[in-house]
Amino acid sequence: MVAQLLRLKLRLLGNAFKRSPWQLVGLVIGLLYGFGISIAVVSSLIGLRLASTQLATSAVTVFGSILVIGFILVPLTFGVEDVMDPRRFSLFGIANDRLAGGLAIAALISIPSLVVAFIALAQIVTWSRTPLSVILSLIGAPVIVATCVLCARVATSIAAFLLASRRSRDTTGVLGIVLLLAVAPLFLLLLNVDWQRDGITVLDRIASFAGWTPFGAVWDAPADAAAGLIGSALLKELVALAFVGLLWLVWQYLVHTMMVTQQRQPAAKNYHGLGFFAISGHSKAGAIAARSFTYWMRDARYHVSLLIIPIVPFLLMVPLMVAGVPTNALALLPVPIVAVFLGWSIHNDVAYDSTAIWLHIATGVRGRLDRLGRVIPPLVVGVPLLVVGALICAPLYGDESVLPALLGVGLGVLFSALGFSSVMSARFPYPAVRPGDSPFAQPQAAGTATSFIQSISFTATFLLAAPTFYFAFRAVVDGDDWGLAALASGLVLGGGFLALGILWGGHIFDRRSPEILAFSVRN
Repeated sequence: MVAQLLRLKLRLLGNAFKRSPWQLVGLVIGLLYGFGISIAVVSSLIGLRLASTQLATSAVTVFGSILVIGFILVPLTFGVEDVMDPRRFSLFGIANDRLAGGLAIAALISIPSLVVAFIALAQIVTWSRTPLSVILSLIGAPVIVATCVLCARVATSIAAFLLASRRSRDTTGVLGIVLLLAVAPLFLLLLNVDWQRDGITVLDRIASFAGWTPFGAVWDAPADAAAGLIGSALLKELVALAFVGLLWLVWQYLVHTMMVTQQRQPAAKNYHGLGFFAISGHSKAGAIAARSFTYWMRDARYHVSLLIIPIVPFLLMVPLMVAGVPTNALALLPVPIVAVFLGWSIHNDVAYDSTAIWLHIATGVRGRLDRLGRVIPPLVVGVPLLVVGALICAPLYGDESVLPALLGVGLGVLFSALGFSSVMSARFPYPAVRPGDSPFAQPQAAGTATSFIQSISFTATFLLAAPTFYFAFRAVVDGDDWGLAALASGLVLGGGFLALGILWGGHIFDRRSPEILAFSVRN
């Protein structure tokens, strides 16, 4: 039975190479990239054989702990599809214990498992220092592989229960991306550490904690043996073995449960009333705005963009803080950054509609009404958000007199970005993820024009708001009435660009309606 499962896994792995030429090229590039990283890691582990025991201990334990945690978080966060789901074998009459063992062994035939195997063998070279460290590293090699494989199997099976619906998978993926972005400043701070002076101390503190966890014990046991700490080395090896045993029991339980439990079906939601359409009135622009609001609330593609917007300013502030920019000056950044991303959020709105855009064209909706309806949601959300942000950031800067300038910049950037996005989404739509697909999927077609259009949208927005930025800069430096000038400039110029963008974009939409419809069908 195990041999049959191994042949099946090999056949599934081989079928990955029977795809279209471009998919095959992408797969090969990904494999080369993965093996390149594994070669670099293996080379580093071998090189650590010549390093001090303290440095090798810290580096190996921290890296190993992160590796094991990754095998848990990736399936839970992104809901990786399990081609060897135990439920697919429920009609074959295989005993649960045999099936659990066979599937666990078959999981060894995968690219991540092979990479982990190479790394596990390389750590033997790292700890070839004392007889006990060699013995523990030899024992630890299969333990490392078993830990990673069982962590992945358990996490994948749990995800199969928890992430049964597309909505739950998308939501979990969005939260995972937000979490990664939220912890990104931590890595930037680590990059700022003077590793020649303080690096060993920082790694030691992390490794001393991780070495006693189930994720790092198997990596740290040979290190303690090499350092002469025999008692702690044996204890950590027991922790690692106990963790593998616990994972095996959990995996057996999950297989038994999945074999007798139907796949969890997503609960159907009951929606009452007309939602945003009940308050949008009878105008065409209001109906389009209500539909856009509905997209913002229910479409995972919009959730990804909107949830990232509040985090982006802090991602940009951390490296500037590390570079020595005064903290109070950084308080001026969030408002314009949030404004430009909110305005940019509709720059490809037509592509997000996909084939649903035919309804606007078939019913003869004027382009300017379509453009107006699409800018209403970011205005309704953005204007109060920027006002609140300015009221918070001005005191943090230390001079509340910059409040008018900060408001002027935020509103001016938002209005200008929305106006320019109204033109770009009608004139240069580019392929986007289709409705109903995962927001992390790749568009069906894409080219270099995508990044070019995005760059143009950002650059043009700041150029249009340049006068407002100048007045705001003078307000920060000289004070006086420059703040009011920045506020007036943002409202007048930004409002003018917004109105111009709606009219110009509407004209382009009317003129290019057949091309837009053809684009939506083609992509």
